[in-house]
Amino acid sequence: MNIHEYQAKNLLRQYGIPVPEGAVTKSAAKAKKIALKLGGDIFAVKAQIHAGGRGKAGGIQIARTPDEVQSKAAEMLKKKLVTYQTGPEGKKVRKILIEKGEKIKKEYYLGVVIDRSKEKISVIASTEGGVDIEEVAKKSPEKIFVEYLDPLWGIPDYKARKISKFLGIDATDIIKNLVRMFIEKDCSLCEINPLALTEDGKILALDAKINFDDNALFRHKDIQKLYDPYEDDPRDVKARKVGISYVGLDGDIGCLVNGAGLAMATMDEILLAGGKPANFLDVGGGASLEQVRSAFSILMSDKRVKVVFVNIFGGIMRCDTVANALVQVAKELKKKIPIVVRLEGTNYDLGMKIIQESGMDNISTASSIREGAELAVMKSKDFSIKPKRGRKRKEERI
Repeated sequence: MNIHEYQAKNLLRQYGIPVPEGAVTKSAAKAKKIALKLGGDIFAVKAQIHAGGRGKAGGIQIARTPDEVQSKAAEMLKKKLVTYQTGPEGKKVRKILIEKGEKIKKEYYLGVVIDRSKEKISVIASTEGGVDIEEVAKKSPEKIFVEYLDPLWGIPDYKARKISKFLGIDATDIIKNLVRMFIEKDCSLCEINPLALTEDGKILALDAKINFDDNALFRHKDIQKLYDPYEDDPRDVKARKVGISYVGLDGDIGCLVNGAGLAMATMDEILLAGGKPANFLDVGGGASLEQVRSAFSILMSDKRVKVVFVNIFGGIMRCDTVANALVQVAKELKKKIPIVVRLEGTNYDLGMKIIQESGMDNISTASSIREGAELAVMKSKDFSIKPKRGRKRKEERI
């Protein structure tokens, strides 16, 4: 789960990590009031969206007066911000963070992340902040320092001092507190970029990004409350509400499966057959009739989906449950698209009987995952070359 910058900074404050003074608002008029309260002659106006590259896209701007803060905030709140991470559709700006400006002497990078290859927490530091750490690693690897930690023990003082010495600033307490927060809050990423040294000697987290492990959110009710559904695909939000896993992709074959391993195998078979999956949708091992119905609804809401491939191995989930939901939803759909079904396992015969007696001519069955994938790909290609209603193909006119 991701959170906004202003939420990340509130967490940093709780762990004793200094951040600039500021406040968030949804109103340009209130943005001016915040600036007046902060005082000073320089302010940062920052769009709050879940995407990197805001600065280059005009989502971070400097203002010199409260009136200028208001005008820049009003401009941001009117538009969608398009960055390299949002895609061409962009993201609507709904909140603005107003902060008191600081005179920066030097910028650094500090991040904590899990290194899965080493099964350890890694603390990454760089003397080059304010830019993508990937670019620094590529062009100047000598400017990056990595320290590995045991998650059970956290960071010893000597390692925090070693990182601080590499950066050339007294950031020992900030490093220790960031690691402590990472472990206590079950984070998957804690990134301060830039960590800034101001001209008056302060060290501040000017920007922050924090991600959390979804599997541990049940332990953190306070973190769950920070979730912003506006920042996610509406299909992801709907799936989350009904307890199923959905990830949108860029193909045209919708996949409905039970189990992450089967989902991966299904997508592999579709690619092998020359098609492209439109999503990863896992209804889990014990989904209810309503969850399966919701899954179909999510698939159908994607305009790119030309064919749905239902690949279910009935263990805890029964084949007849899936078949009932499939037939009910297929009958309700205004848009009749091809559905390929491969069932195996508990109540297989009953599930197949339900499908065969449904009278739905847009539902086809397959006996194996490979046959199902090939059939789905074939139908997706047939679907894409169908002539528009009311028009004849060239060869028919001749």
